[in-house]
Amino acid sequence: MRRYPRDMTGHGAQVPVANWPGNARIAVQIVLNYEEGSENNILHGDAASEAFLSEITGAQPWVGQRHWNMETLYEYGARAGFWRIHRMLKDLPITIYGVATALARAPEQVAAMKAAGWEIASHGLKWVEHKDMDAEEERAQIREAIRLHTEVVGTPPRGWYTGRCSMNTVDLAAEEGDFAYISDSYSDDLPYWTRAGGKDQLIVPYTMDCNDMRFGIQAGFTNGDQFESYLRDSFDMLYAEGEAGAPKMLSIGLHCRIAGRPGRALALKRALDYMMRHEGVWFATREEIADHWAQEHPPVTWERPSEMDKARFVEEFGGIFEHSPWIAEGACDLELGPTHDTAAGVHSALARVFRTASEAQRLGVLTAHPDLAGKLAEAKRLTAESTEEQASVGLDALTDAERETFTALNEAYTEKFGFPFIIAVRDNTKSSIMAAFQRRVSNDRETEFAEACRQVERIAELRLQQKFGA
Repeated sequence: MRRYPRDMTGHGAQVPVANWPGNARIAVQIVLNYEEGSENNILHGDAASEAFLSEITGAQPWVGQRHWNMETLYEYGARAGFWRIHRMLKDLPITIYGVATALARAPEQVAAMKAAGWEIASHGLKWVEHKDMDAEEERAQIREAIRLHTEVVGTPPRGWYTGRCSMNTVDLAAEEGDFAYISDSYSDDLPYWTRAGGKDQLIVPYTMDCNDMRFGIQAGFTNGDQFESYLRDSFDMLYAEGEAGAPKMLSIGLHCRIAGRPGRALALKRALDYMMRHEGVWFATREEIADHWAQEHPPVTWERPSEMDKARFVEEFGGIFEHSPWIAEGACDLELGPTHDTAAGVHSALARVFRTASEAQRLGVLTAHPDLAGKLAEAKRLTAESTEEQASVGLDALTDAERETFTALNEAYTEKFGFPFIIAVRDNTKSSIMAAFQRRVSNDRETEFAEACRQVERIAELRLQQKFGA
């Protein structure tokens, strides 16, 4: 079986209601990354100097050398930028993404974070790339980050964000840490649960767009007005969605050495002042958001179609297309994944197999359907699905005159087309079914065959929606 691990659906069209405290229309979450003193540096045992997220355009690592300009740019974040942002935000609940080795070199700053009541989450052991680390090396670094963080801060971190992560990061972090949340994801505007490290792990997604890192890349912000405007537009869009009953979360990412610069700090202040003038805004730490979400929307354990073996998949979905389990067998062989673990996802897989089948195979599916209000119904030999569907519009309780009309139409239709009249009963009433019957019996066979196939797919869709409770 081919399986595709990425979840391309997420919350989908039915977004869960966040129920933010105080019926807030939006949750605003500010992250301050504290990385200064943990970046690549031969003083830290690294092979070269840092080359990422600084004022130096196109910076390259200096192998075996210290880079004075780069070091002092990072030092600005610790010496000046942090304190400017601290003065601005000390009365707001924000989250620190603290790299453990950076925190160990920042006793004054850690004391100020704690005095402000800020959450201090872990940002890993060092501010370096993890993509080329083998799993055991990265696991060891995660363990050491948790140990050092606890030693420096006094309590273990409840949140985790590596940032420059590998494909193993989320699983390893979930295995090694008892985290209320992990933030190595950019895939949603709301928290969500995923299976990681053998358990249900809450993900509180982070941001790279509402992030001052865009001052450090070529396709980014060049002045404070752009940053402010983008933050305000993002807020306005999400605030409007909250007014419409679908509250979301706005994440804002900051770095001491970037947003701590005067021109950028003032733009940030203007944007936050604008947000504070609105009613129904919940400023929160990521820890608070995670705890709220876990209480309001705890993980739900269920049997996922994409994780079923073929026998179980066919048992569950083999009857969706009437008496045609081969369709479910073919669907199970497709490239399924978490995005197929919905009514729409399973329907897509089943319909693909039906649509690509031969005409003879599709005709077999059509002829497997019973006549409407026909002899099988009278003899109570319909499938449970067909029995319920026909009963839903009263086809199990026809008058003698209605039964005679249906019988005559069934005979004329079947004689002309070679398959029974098929219609998605749940989309109709008894009278609209009768009208469609009388209209469609005059079609040519090609037109009616195509229409019957569409109705078969629609019946399957409605059956799956009922099964999934959609």
